[in-house]
Amino acid sequence: MYSKDEIINILSSNDDSILKTADEIRKQYVGEDVHLRGLIEFSNYCNRTCYYCGLRYENKNIQRYRLTPEDIIATAKYAKNIGLKTIVLQAGEDVCFSNNILCNIIEQIKKLDVALTLSIGEKTYDEYKSFKDAGVDRYLLRIETTDKTLYNALHPNMSFENRIECLYNLKSLGFETGTGSLVGLPNQTIESLANDILFFKTLDADMIGIGPFIPHPCTPLGDSDVDLKKNFDLSIKVMAITRILLKNINIPATTAMETLNPNGQIIALQSGANVIMPNITNDECKKKYTIYPNKQNQDIILAKEKIYSIGRAISVNKGFRSK
Repeated sequence: MYSKDEIINILSSNDDSILKTADEIRKQYVGEDVHLRGLIEFSNYCNRTCYYCGLRYENKNIQRYRLTPEDIIATAKYAKNIGLKTIVLQAGEDVCFSNNILCNIIEQIKKLDVALTLSIGEKTYDEYKSFKDAGVDRYLLRIETTDKTLYNALHPNMSFENRIECLYNLKSLGFETGTGSLVGLPNQTIESLANDILFFKTLDADMIGIGPFIPHPCTPLGDSDVDLKKNFDLSIKVMAITRILLKNINIPATTAMETLNPNGQIIALQSGANVIMPNITNDECKKKYTIYPNKQNQDIILAKEKIYSIGRAISVNKGFRSK
């Protein structure tokens, strides 16, 4: 267990030996298999105005879409037919998908005998419970930053305390709970990133997604002067330390890493990651789900090629955290 000061020193150093250590821990605790999880981005409508996200409500330059329940279920059946063991349903915070609609979709997908992850933002305890009762196995809600001042500055009309409460509600309901952070945000400090990692440990999160900040031109942070290579390198280190502290969790090689580096996901897989989420949304919609610009939408064929190229295997199970 690293102390906060030790984490700060590692993140501040040019020494990247931590990446090899993380890879060894990954191999020891979760093995060589990589879990493929089919991502369905079913709506890019969002009622939030987060300063870094291209889906924000105030972005009038985006083409909005919603998949119908029938389209979502058909895509899930496709995922099952091509051998995927987990499906991830992700969307902006779209009020047009009521709990009844969502629970019906969930129940239909669970009949396919797959693990199901939901990522649709902040909900009430009762709403989360209804998803759990309908069959959802995992829920992903990224904290993005544990710096309360920074969080509040980036999330108008949202509550840092409510975000934390949501995560603990998910844990108490028995979800495999996922969270994560953006690395390289304006005004973010190394100390803040260290606190993020320690929060993941305190929460005992089951999944952690780490992504480098990439400015979107249609957001208030669109003209941020950031070093994208530095953001990539730092995000890999944050991910590696997270692997060392939470040895048996699932960590994706995120699409944002691939967007900044053509070998980003391979580097991540060799630095502690053990999950890739190929995007199985239809081509017309996936290009409209622009959280950040130039997003690299990983397809399943390329994902498999990358995994095989580094001598790793594709998991044949549903990839639950083994405690």
